[in-house]
Amino acid sequence: MIGGYIEYNAGMPTKQPNSQMCFICGLENPVGLHLHIYETEPGVVETVYIAPGHFQGYPGVLHGGIVAALIDEISSRAHMGSDPQNPRFMFTAKLDVKYRKNVPVGRKLKVIGKAGKSKSRSAEAWAGIYDAETGELYAEGNTLSINVPDEKLDTSRLEELGWKVYPD
Repeated sequence: MIGGYIEYNAGMPTKQPNSQMCFICGLENPVGLHLHIYETEPGVVETVYIAPGHFQGYPGVLHGGIVAALIDEISSRAHMGSDPQNPRFMFTAKLDVKYRKNVPVGRKLKVIGKAGKSKSRSAEAWAGIYDAETGELYAEGNTLSINVPDEKLDTSRLEELGWKVYPD
């Protein structure tokens, strides 16, 4: 499927929740990426994606802002955990992206995020975008994320807000 979810077959990963309108994971966002993200082991998440042509910066190349958005989301998701009732929501304080090669549209990508150092209110993480077939690294980045303050997000209403694990 171009521009959306690709069935994920990597053993026994734990699917993380999706939302309704998030640009990256929102299943009802008409212009979003609709990614499904899986925790493959504690602190490691993965997704696969084929970027459609309407996200290109110039012919055949994924726009750098979309590349950065993928790295931002997947790195933060590495700290989220696999318990949909008790996720760690964070916002980005710092994002450092290294664009190693042009990221192609229309080609299957694998995006991996790995949790780094974690403190009570902040955490560091890394994410990379690879060619799913060759393993070639196209882009990578490091993030510093800060916990969303409790008063900004009522986590007792997550399912009501559309935050849940949706069936594939």
